[in-house]
Amino acid sequence: MLNTHRKAAGFPTAKTFATWDETVSSIPAPTQQALRTLKWVHRRENVVVCGPPGAGKTFFLKALGQHVVEAGMRVAWFRLEDLGALIRAHRSDDSVTRVVAWVLRTDLIVIKDIGLLPVGADATEGLCPLVDAPYEKRSIAVSSNLRPAAFDELIPKTLATATVDRLLHHAHICQTSGESIRLTKAIAGKGVTPMP
Repeated sequence: MLNTHRKAAGFPTAKTFATWDETVSSIPAPTQQALRTLKWVHRRENVVVCGPPGAGKTFFLKALGQHVVEAGMRVAWFRLEDLGALIRAHRSDDSVTRVVAWVLRTDLIVIKDIGLLPVGADATEGLCPLVDAPYEKRSIAVSSNLRPAAFDELIPKTLATATVDRLLHHAHICQTSGESIRLTKAIAGKGVTPMP
């Protein structure tokens, strides 16, 4: 069942807390530990992790998502661009409502990389219902290079205001900072296996 739920979640890679180093993250250790209890998922609360690229936002959400699956729950994982593609694919036969209903059968919806790329109309059309429909019914976890208050730089202001309002109402907000963890490892020669 775990493998079925992992496959259904659509995780891009299998990052878990087994390889997560909480000491290199700027998210306070007590916050990381509290989120790992998954009590927030049972309370249908949200998690918003925002900060610069390379600060561990996506890794942390992948590990949290895997942890949710290991606890016997279901996860749906999306990049913001994936939402746009999903809406385009289902608009022609008017099955967008069914897709949203399918996503709502999960316990946690993860949307990553808000603010990394420009947002098309299709992605906006997908993001808003995926934040609105599960409001107070399912948990959402989001990673973003922007603070949620700046979402109106990406999507129309009225939609941004309504989306952010629902997203943040019951949310744990984690602000990351510092240099890119990936770049730091690469410069230290820890990004690859040394050649003989």
